[in-house]
Amino acid sequence: MAKTPSDERATKAERKEHARLEREQLQRKMSASRRNRRIVVGIALVAVMGVIAFLLTRPEPVRADPEELLRGAGQAAAQAGCGEPSDVGPYQPEEQDQEHVSSEAMPPLASYPSTPPASGPHGEIPLPSGVYDTAPPMDRLIHSLEHGAAVVWYAPDATGAELEELKTFFGADDVGSRVIVAPYGYPDQGEAGSLPTGIAMSLVAWHTVQGCAQVDLAAAFGFTSSYAAPPFGEREYLGSAPEAGAVF
Repeated sequence: MAKTPSDERATKAERKEHARLEREQLQRKMSASRRNRRIVVGIALVAVMGVIAFLLTRPEPVRADPEELLRGAGQAAAQAGCGEPSDVGPYQPEEQDQEHVSSEAMPPLASYPSTPPASGPHGEIPLPSGVYDTAPPMDRLIHSLEHGAAVVWYAPDATGAELEELKTFFGADDVGSRVIVAPYGYPDQGEAGSLPTGIAMSLVAWHTVQGCAQVDLAAAFGFTSSYAAPPFGEREYLGSAPEAGAVF
């Protein structure tokens, strides 16, 4: 049956209406997409501004005053349950006390005269000073002791504000350039791979160890200020490192 002119007009009108509806639908989608983009961008800007505001307004960590710490170091050491610094003597046989070995040839920690070690066979390359979050290579650390480093060991399970304050303090070059701060945890070494029972912080220099029942910044600095080479300020050097002051 042939289409009449009215049928053709109706078909054209329907196509135009359909096209109009499609355009309106597309425009709504585009409008929604633009609106969603604006919302996402707005949220991102608010988040960025919040982060910036936090960074600008958060208080900076307050570092303890070195001189004030030294004035209270003795009392702090007593309160932290620290013994006196002890001369643990050389590695035996003594001719191996400064021996350089490869990391693979390092003797077990149990063979060293103290826990943590304070001298003995060690690697060719010293360990840089600084604050470490994991136990560093022992062969390199002992070499640093030979060069006059002082080490603040803490138990790996130690936590709290005192430990964070200690890390912040020794992260500064004027007090930590000859100091290594690290957790003492070498589980493959048996009992010698952990700090002795009752010791949460062990302070070490060449042939010298001081154990403390608690982590304490003033006690630690009281030790490192005299047993690191060179010592802090006008303090007398009390250590015995054979290459005191050498680069590490």
